[in-house]
Amino acid sequence: MTDFSRDTPYNSLPLLPPKQTLETTKVLRKTIDASRALAQLNGMLTNLPNPTLFLDTIHLQEAKASSEIENIITTNDDLYKSLVADKKFDNPATKEVLSYKEALWNGLHDIEKRPFISTNLCIDIVRSIKKNTAGIRTTPGTALKNAKGETIYTPPTGETVIREKLANLEAFINENDTIDPLIKMALMHYQFEAIHPFSDGNGRTGRILLLLYLKLEKLLDTPAIYLSEYIIKNKADYYNKLREVTENNDWESWILYMLEMVEYTAKKGLKRLKDVTELMEQMTSEIKEKLPNAYTKELVEILFRLPYTKRQFLIDEKLGTPKTVGNYLMDLEAAGFLTSEKVGKEKLYLNHRLMAVLEQA
Repeated sequence: MTDFSRDTPYNSLPLLPPKQTLETTKVLRKTIDASRALAQLNGMLTNLPNPTLFLDTIHLQEAKASSEIENIITTNDDLYKSLVADKKFDNPATKEVLSYKEALWNGLHDIEKRPFISTNLCIDIVRSIKKNTAGIRTTPGTALKNAKGETIYTPPTGETVIREKLANLEAFINENDTIDPLIKMALMHYQFEAIHPFSDGNGRTGRILLLLYLKLEKLLDTPAIYLSEYIIKNKADYYNKLREVTENNDWESWILYMLEMVEYTAKKGLKRLKDVTELMEQMTSEIKEKLPNAYTKELVEILFRLPYTKRQFLIDEKLGTPKTVGNYLMDLEAAGFLTSEKVGKEKLYLNHRLMAVLEQA
């Protein structure tokens, strides 16, 4: 048991690392499985002719799923359209998801320049998500409640206390120790969520940190994985396991949950990547055969960068004059490869087969 009370700010939240044995037999076995699945995904990503090709799509899916955990719901269709169209979409949920994706990109860019996860990086991420100047939570009275309105957790309070906990977390993440990085990732995620340093955006910031950490530890060269999808499917379990650490020091169940999430998501990511690359090869040969004049490798890559495309994208890649590339797109539609839709003043073209693969459960 811990000296925890749901209604009292948890200023005595223990610092990392925990004092008990973490690497139990169950945990070590699961760590091997999760590491292997990640290594397979990383291998496939590394061997792709253009590893960055699918990144936009994958990061958008992660952004959508992570936002969904916070009940910010949008559709794939709205999301991809709003990314491509000139017309501004007023759907607040779509805007929030796109802000999340931008925060993830910014975070990846930051740790490439400075491979270090810091309190300031966390603040930059939450500001990018919320599009405001949020900082460390200073107002007292923050409490997490369940659907019935009952308090289930009161995080530490007081900026000094919160910053001390974050400084410990920062040191723990970045120091070289003997804890396996995937086990460390589980500890780090619990601690960040327990500190709950911001008034809003903690869940999404915490999930971005997971992806940054995988890259930092060189477990994934390109963090093309969306972990949030697993949390949505196992949401009650996620919150229960977090609570079990807080109330009963049950680290083992929490670590196993996180390792299962990594293994499941890596395997699913691998399958989806295979499905997309197979579809790309198939459409390449079909376009070559049916529309030899339109076919180029660059054209097919544009059709697979995001489900929606438009004439300007082809012009930007210098695939021909506006009239020529317009004809390419119309020919691709007539041959059944794309379907078009008028959005505002422009025409968007959907690679419907790619969208179908992305939407597979």
